[in-house]
Order: sequence, then structure tokens, then C-alpha cells
Amino acid sequence: MATFLYKLGRLAFRRRHFVALIWVAMLTLAGVGAAFAPAPGTTSFSIPGVEAQKAFDLLEQRFPGASADGATGRIVFKAPEGQKMTDAANKATVEKTVSTLGDGSEVVSVADPFTSHAVSKDGTVAYTSVKYKVPGMELQDSTRDALEKAADDARATGLTVDVGGDALQAGAEAGAIGEVIGLAIAAVVLVITLGSLVAAGLPLLTAIIGVGIGVSTITALANALDLGDTTSTLALMIGLAVGIDYALFIVSRYRSELAEGRDREEAIGRATGTAGSAVVFAGLTVVIALAGLSVVGVPMLTKMGLAAAGTVVVAVLIALTMIPALLGYAGKKVRATGEKRKASSEQDKPATKPGLGTRWASFVIRRPAAVLLLGLVGLGAIAVPAAQLELGLPDDGSQPTSTTQRRAYDLLSEGFGPGFNGPLMIVVDAQNADDPQAAATSVTDGIKGLKDVATVTPAAFNKAGDTATITVIPASKPSSTQTEDLVHAIRDQGADVKADTGARVLVTGTTAMNIDFSQKLNDALVPYLGLVVGLAFLLLIVVFRSILVPLKAALGFLLSVLAALGAVVAVFQWGWLSGLIGVEETGPIMSMMPIFMVGVVFGLAMDYEVFLVTRMREAYVHGESPSQAVVTGFRHSAKVVAAAAIIMMAVFGGFISSSESMIKMIGFGLAIAVFFDAFIVRMAIVPAVLALLGKKAWWLPKWLDRALPNVDVEGEGLRTQDDAGASRDDDEDRELVRA
Repeated sequence: MATFLYKLGRLAFRRRHFVALIWVAMLTLAGVGAAFAPAPGTTSFSIPGVEAQKAFDLLEQRFPGASADGATGRIVFKAPEGQKMTDAANKATVEKTVSTLGDGSEVVSVADPFTSHAVSKDGTVAYTSVKYKVPGMELQDSTRDALEKAADDARATGLTVDVGGDALQAGAEAGAIGEVIGLAIAAVVLVITLGSLVAAGLPLLTAIIGVGIGVSTITALANALDLGDTTSTLALMIGLAVGIDYALFIVSRYRSELAEGRDREEAIGRATGTAGSAVVFAGLTVVIALAGLSVVGVPMLTKMGLAAAGTVVVAVLIALTMIPALLGYAGKKVRATGEKRKASSEQDKPATKPGLGTRWASFVIRRPAAVLLLGLVGLGAIAVPAAQLELGLPDDGSQPTSTTQRRAYDLLSEGFGPGFNGPLMIVVDAQNADDPQAAATSVTDGIKGLKDVATVTPAAFNKAGDTATITVIPASKPSSTQTEDLVHAIRDQGADVKADTGARVLVTGTTAMNIDFSQKLNDALVPYLGLVVGLAFLLLIVVFRSILVPLKAALGFLLSVLAALGAVVAVFQWGWLSGLIGVEETGPIMSMMPIFMVGVVFGLAMDYEVFLVTRMREAYVHGESPSQAVVTGFRHSAKVVAAAAIIMMAVFGGFISSSESMIKMIGFGLAIAVFFDAFIVRMAIVPAVLALLGKKAWWLPKWLDRALPNVDVEGEGLRTQDDAGASRDDDEDRELVRA
């Protein structure tokens, strides 16, 4: 591996014009494709195999044209103090709004609140429901505009009017200001770390080019592959972070090689061969983690993971080829300011004071047990809140109180009860029942006797008379455990109905779909974790040629991800320090968060493991003692790993400014996870464990050593070339002497 990448780096250095032209052409091609691609159409959300999805599919068959999965908009009206919605003027305003909304091309139906019993008992609150032909993510902007304009016109008459429902669902907003701030922090960190504007600019430039290619390609293929806005956001988030880090490691190693006196071409070859090998395997772990999301069985997560993995592949290829090419253009400007003066002045000075990384590694080696214990106890304490993790999907009730969706949600809860925002749809498939009417009546009566039921509507049959729908309004809010228990109770009762009447009972609706989605992700977490950690464990055995080092890496990752989940629960569920990052409403943690964090954080954690420990492995292979190899690894890599972690934290932290709760939570979770993993696990726990293990850390059974391929991440093949070259030079010198 090292020898191949060494040759690749030198080739890219010599053919820098050609390499740069290729990447610029790819960026241009992707940009043109994105600019001229058709606008994204259907962005479907389905969860194959769960009961709620089966019920939706059945409704599409038995109620053709009813748009069972179509978006719903609700305009909620509240009368001024001392008035009622049934007053003549207020009633006229509502009826005008209903008439206006009915003209939309994507509208299936609009319910008149005065004929559909959608007025609260005290008469102060009413709502009209608008049913659309397509899901919320597929609605045209003109349809959303018409809904909001109708609300504005009604509001102008003096009523309190707000809009809710998934019809206002918009694409994820990534927090542009936060991204700019994150990039600015990354630039400052790069300048401080590398001491050169040119050297600092290279990782930023290549990361932006890589992200540009990745995101533009996703945009170009969005319509054909049914990719949503969240896919681009994830690719942007991961692509920026790893793109900057991978380039930083190669640039840093290049400067180290220059400092040892090698010429520029040789230095870039060796930097690509050694640091580039670490980049390849670090990138592979990230790709495995992201592509592994496919095992969950949710198409949306599969597409998100594969798209982000593709962006990581682009980042790796750019680091291995474009960075060597750009270093060829940069010349000596890549060196730190004043480096030559410093080098000449130090010749007349005694040995300089060891750096912070060296001093820290030496301290850990002297007190490994204390450092290990402190790290484990600290992360363990932070992980405690994770035991109280409650999962769910965000709804209008989790929106900031400043949004119209949240105000509409609160008005409906005030007028009709908290469960009104999360109705359950019961589908009775009576095709095999002897008496469909009796089966539907049995289901209705049974549900009325359950706990936490506020209202049950009469069964409504299709034209064929073999399928009925029943709407159940829970007494508790949609995200509560009581509502989840009610869904399970209805399904349990459905088994008895099927045994007695032959009718099949299915529970669906947005609330039931959210519950099923969370359960599916919970069920997939352990298999996913086993697959990803297992594959990466095997990969790291090949890289480090050790059993205990990969095992330690995996256990350290589990500790950091548990601590990160604990922090997420404390902030977003319990509300601790939530005001500092703009969390206005606490509640259940997004159900995708644990499995998503496992995937992304595992890949990033292995980045630091590979970058830091490969340098230790390199020193150990070249003859240093285990303890000294740890110090050497820190001396060469700690500063760069710390800078890479701060950059990742800055990039992820930039997304905390998003008004989208899902993006905010992901940004915070990834940023805090990177902090825990880089600065506590990799910088403290890892060297402490290696110091305690000594030579045992690098033990590998002989039979396994012979069976494993030699990928030569530490660049031993390059040193062999040097030794061979030196031997040839000595032979030539001896021949000259004899002559």
C-alpha cells in the first residue's frame, strides 16, 4: 500500500497540471449537472415491513384516489376574547377560507368545520383540514403559498389564525451562518497549526472542491434517485469534516519530510505513502459505517448513508491526488513563516523544550492507571443519562414557539385535547370476514373500552364494503408513552378480533408510523453495530497487525458514543443548558439519532485511531520500545489530531445554529462525540492502555500474521528502498576507492 501510494503521490506531483485539470473538470461537470437537473419530484418516506406501512399500502388499494399518504394542512382559528367562532362574521371568514382553499390543483378535499364538527365545545376554536393528493415533501411551493396566504387573509379580519400539519413541511435548513462560522474556525485552526496561509488554504480548498463535487452530484441525481434535502446536508457535514482532516494529515506529513531534508518530490511521495495509507484506511472505516446503514432496511437512511459514503470516497481520492498536485504549485510557501530562521538559530542553541504532545504522552506513561481510571469514570458519568433515553420523531409540538406550526399545535390541544394532534387511523380489512359490519363494530366497541382513548369515530367503509377506517383520538399527546401503549393495546386486541371474525386490524397514521419507525431502528441497532464494528475490527487487525489494539479501539468508541448520547439526552430531553444552543422545546430524542451517531461517530473515531496509532506502530516497527513509540506517535501526530478534532467540532457545531431540530441535534451530538473521542479516548485512554499493555499490545498469532496481507501502512517498504539505495551507494564508493 505505502509503495503504491508513494508512486501515486510522486506521479500527481509531476503531472500536477493534468491532475488539477481533471478535478476542476469533474467539479464543473457536477455543477452543470446540478444546474440543469430536473427539480426533485417525489421524495418518498416508507418503512417496508412495518404495520403502519402495510396499512397505508392497503388503503391505496382499497380506497383508490383517496391519497392515504397525502399531506394534510390544518388552518386553526381562534375567536377574539368574548366572541365565538359561530358568530356570523367569524363564520363568514372561515367559510371564505374553505372556499378559497378548495381551488388548489393538488387539493383533494377541504372540510368545513361547521359541518364536520370541528369546533371546540366552548366554541372558541375551530379548524379546517385540507387533504392533498401528494405527501408533504412533494407539494409544490405554490400550494404551500396558497395555504399560507389563506391564513394571512383570515388573520387580517381579527381572528387568531395559525397553520399546522405536514403540508408546511419544508426541506432541512442547514444553518448557513453556522457553516460559515465553522469554516472560519477551521481556517484559524489550520493557520495556527501549520503556520502558513498557503498550507492552511490547501485543506480548505480541496475540502470545498470535494464537497462541491459530492453535493452537486447528489443534486443532479436527486430526482432520479429520490434523494431528499437531508441527504445533501449529511454529505455536506461529513464531506467538509473528513475532507479537511485528510488533507491536513498529508500536508503535515509532507512538511515533516521536508524538515528531514528530502526534496519536494520525494517528500510528497513519502507523505502520500505513509499518511496517505492512514487516510485510505480511515476513509474505509467511515465508508463502512455509512454504507452499513443499508442494513436498517429504511430506504431513506440507505440513500443518506450511501450518498455520504460517496462524498467520503471523493475526499480520500482528492487527498491522495489533488493535494500532491497543489503542493507542487505551492513550492516553499507551504513551510511555516520563519521556519528557516528558526532552524538556523536553533543550531547554536541547546536542545529545545519538548512539545506539549511529548510532555502529555510522557505524563500518561508515568501514570497510566490513574489516567485510565479518570477517563473511564468521567465518560461513564456523562453516559448515565443515556439510560433514560426516550425515542421519537419530531412533530409540530417540538417546533419553536415562534413558529405557526407550534402555535397551531397548541391551539388544537387547547380546544380539543392533547391527543387531537396525533390521531390514529384503524384499518379493518374485512375481506375474509363473514360479516364486515359486525367486525368493524366489534373493533370500535373494543377500542372504546381501552385506556387513554378520548374519541372513536364510526367506521367508514369503502365502495366494495370490505374495508373500513376508524379514527381514534388518544387522550395523551402524540409523543407520550401512553399513546404508544394505546397503539400496542389496539394491535393486541386486533389479534383477538381476527380470531373471532376473520378481519385483520391494522393501526396507521403519522403517530403509529413514528412508533413503528423507532421500533425498527431499535431492532436494527445491535445487528448494525455488530456488522460495522466487526468489519472495522477486521480491517484494523490488518492495519495494526494486532488483536488488542483494534479491540481497544472498538471499546473506546462504544464509551465515547454512550457519553455523547448521555449528553444529547441531558440537553435535548432533560433541558440541561439547552438555552445555550437555542433548544426551545425538550422532548424525546429523534429515533434516528442512536443508530446514526453509531455510524458516523464510529467512522470518525477510527480516523483518529488510525492517524495516531499508525505513527506509534511505525515507530515500534522501526525499533523503538513500546513506551517510546507512544511518545513518538504523540510528538508527530498529537498536534495534528487535536487540530483535526477541533476542525470537525467546528464544522459540526456550525449546524447547531439550524432552526431544524433534527439538524441541530445531529450537529450537537457529532460535535460532542468528536470531543469525547479525540481528547479523552484517543488522547488519554489509548496511550494509558498501550502503556499498561507494553509489547502485548502489538501481539499477533504467528499463523494469523502469515495469513494477513501486508498493507505496510507504516511505510516499511519505503525504508527498505532507502536501505537498498544506501547499500548500492556504498558499493559504488568502494569500487571507486579500489579503482
